[in-house]
Amino acid sequence: MTENEAREQLATLRGELNQYNYEYHVLDKPSVPDAEYDKKMKKLKDIEAEFPALITADSPSQRVGGEPLDAFKKVAHRVPMLSLGNAFSEEDLRDFDRRVREGLATGSVTYVCELKIDGLAISLRYQDGLFVQGATRGDGTTGEDITSNLKTIKSIPLRIPDQAPIEVRGEAFMPQQAFVSLNKKREENEEEPFANPRNAAAGSLRQLDPKIAAKRQLDIFLYAVGEWESGTLETHSERLQYLEEIGFKTNPEWRKCNSIEEVIQYVEEWVEKRANLSYDIDGIVIKVDNLEAQEQLGFTAKSPRWATAYKFPAEEAITTLTDIELSVGRTGVVTPTAILEPVKVAGTTVQRASLHNEDLIKEKDIRIGDTVVIKKAGDIIPEVVRVVEDMRTDQQQPFAMPENCPSCGAELVRLEEEVALRCINPNCPAQLKEGLIHFVSRLAMNIDGLGEKVVEQLFQAEYIHTIADLYRLNRDELLKLERMGEKSVENLLKAIDDSKENSLERLLFGLGIRYVGSKAAKTLAAHFENMDKLQEASFDDLVAVDEIGDKMADSIVRYFEDEKVNQLISELHELGLNLTYQGPKVTEAADDSPFSGKTVVLTGKLAIYTRQEAKQRIEALGGNVTGSVSKKTDLLIAGEDAGSKLDKAQSLNIEIWDEQLLQETLEGDSKQNEEVDG
Repeated sequence: MTENEAREQLATLRGELNQYNYEYHVLDKPSVPDAEYDKKMKKLKDIEAEFPALITADSPSQRVGGEPLDAFKKVAHRVPMLSLGNAFSEEDLRDFDRRVREGLATGSVTYVCELKIDGLAISLRYQDGLFVQGATRGDGTTGEDITSNLKTIKSIPLRIPDQAPIEVRGEAFMPQQAFVSLNKKREENEEEPFANPRNAAAGSLRQLDPKIAAKRQLDIFLYAVGEWESGTLETHSERLQYLEEIGFKTNPEWRKCNSIEEVIQYVEEWVEKRANLSYDIDGIVIKVDNLEAQEQLGFTAKSPRWATAYKFPAEEAITTLTDIELSVGRTGVVTPTAILEPVKVAGTTVQRASLHNEDLIKEKDIRIGDTVVIKKAGDIIPEVVRVVEDMRTDQQQPFAMPENCPSCGAELVRLEEEVALRCINPNCPAQLKEGLIHFVSRLAMNIDGLGEKVVEQLFQAEYIHTIADLYRLNRDELLKLERMGEKSVENLLKAIDDSKENSLERLLFGLGIRYVGSKAAKTLAAHFENMDKLQEASFDDLVAVDEIGDKMADSIVRYFEDEKVNQLISELHELGLNLTYQGPKVTEAADDSPFSGKTVVLTGKLAIYTRQEAKQRIEALGGNVTGSVSKKTDLLIAGEDAGSKLDKAQSLNIEIWDEQLLQETLEGDSKQNEEVDG
């Protein structure tokens, strides 16, 4: 092989491997099997070994870690990496909002809320599109050069399409699964385990040997721009979108909020939901969105006046596990729950904690009578983190799951590829009750006043056994219940009656069909438009719908084969429930639309439509709008400042429109539809 041939092959391999890295570590959508990636990486390394002069700084081979350092060099931050002021309560958040509005002399402000990742703040500098330096925050003015260690994080691009000098900032962290795996290995090697993922991430990035960091499976979310002389964007939210477009991994959970009330709602949501994340967060960051407003508000000596960090309360506590109680969910899964000696955690008394399943109990060797560490995730049931083995005596009792359902006595089964034990008796009282609670929940029928306690009260009084019974409740029955006065009953009956008008997707989700979540329910409702068509749909009809896979289609077919299900739906129809989809519909002209059956991506800054408006109108004409460009993309709509998605679309020869052509096409279809309707 000549040097020129090697140079050409290396350029091709680097481009492919960098793209595969981006798909796997940033988009979480790998396009090739691991074996294909490994094969190309080996070929790349073999050619680089033969032609070492051709090795470049952005080569994927440079992520494995170089030679150990003697010490970290100091890095002066050209733009200080200041810390944020803290908020610990709703009152603190309102005070922050008041100060911002007074500083800007305006009645309302738009904020951006982001999850506060519990990791290590870092800075990444790019020159001519190439990653040239990475540093820790340090004291905010001076950090340490950890470029070699940061290169081992595969979600950090070694090259970006923006050629202008830019410094971006983010949080490096260790995912929970990687943390558990790392500590297990350390314990096997008789090393001290890390106390938490944050310490593990910080310790990994401050290793003088980059090869150690390369083994630690670290990740990163980028959340800000530090120094960027050529930047012209006007808001923080636009910057986040731009970072994503040029190949950086940003956290997808950020949200624009138009008032402090929306900020508080966002905070409350994540106090509850953060336990479901695969990484740790310790709060919420709230920033004024408009960059000019940020500049006007300025800084104190220590922190910006335009941002604050809401900090979650402390989470862990030690107590005694006195018993293990079993509960049966709406799908029949039997879940063990730890009964604890009451202990104060984050200002509330905790007496119960989740144990998830039998395998987890065995893995952590949890026994009745153990001293345990519990971790409280907001206001939901805490979980048992670990046993304090040093405090174990011979009095603790091992726990074994029963063979029969604790609610109905039916034999429990473990379905193929499942960890959980399950009761498959369709008449199990516990499942019926949990199914009713799910049906009235916010994402399902959203019946105000029918919370879990009220449903349980109605169930215990034997007023309801099925969903249909909810719509047969009458005033005289309800008035007999405790804490049910005239006004409460009137409001509840009105809420139940109002729910009859809900669009079909809410009812579908509320029915609790296995594998059908709220998003799939909407997809199905929009496609089939009414319950009759969905009930008649075959397996082939279902899998032909985008995002409906074999497992879900099979579950839906089996569900509607049950005569009791069809009888229930007939009852709901007779009781006056709406069984049709009332959301944005695909028009009759969609089959002839230029968007029909096409996968469309929107990128850049749109001036004529909001992204949501454009998305809805394209989908109404039979298109499918997705967030990333791939070989399956048919059309890219590029607004102003379109970045890497435009470059990628051009490289794949994907059809590209500007927003003017989009408008002409949409308005043309609108006129055509008006003529048809007329």
